[in-house]
Amino acid sequence: MQTGGPRGVGWTGCYYPGVSGPRTFSLNLDTSVVGGYYDPEFMADTRALWRLMEAGRFRFVSSQLVIDEIAGAPKPVRELMRMCFTSENVLDVSVEMEDLAAAYIAPKVVPAVFADDAQHVAVCAVARFDYLVGWNFKHLANARREAGFNAVNLL
Repeated sequence: MQTGGPRGVGWTGCYYPGVSGPRTFSLNLDTSVVGGYYDPEFMADTRALWRLMEAGRFRFVSSQLVIDEIAGAPKPVRELMRMCFTSENVLDVSVEMEDLAAAYIAPKVVPAVFADDAQHVAVCAVARFDYLVGWNFKHLANARREAGFNAVNLL
């Protein structure tokens, strides 16, 4: 466990294996949430989410897709990702996940221009994470898309 935290923010670590008590929901964080830790527009909400994770309410998980996207981010964001996510809570993107993402794009459940977002959803679905969290998913968060994702997932 790490202490001290980025930029003096009270912070006690990012992964709590074996947390006991009520069910801990898995949150698959996308790049915007990790970057939001330092972005003034999303900082308050992002840090509130981190505090809930530290309190054991959530377990943060991510994928190699996010690691690859973060590679071009500012250094503090890359460092936060490195400190919070290890091989224990970062999934490789499997062929099954890639195929599911393509299945979302084929019937235009997700437009091809948002192929990376289709991959985020596919990672979440295949790994059976509880929630996909992103600060820029307006184009995904609606009833029509949800029905489309569910229809593809049932095939």
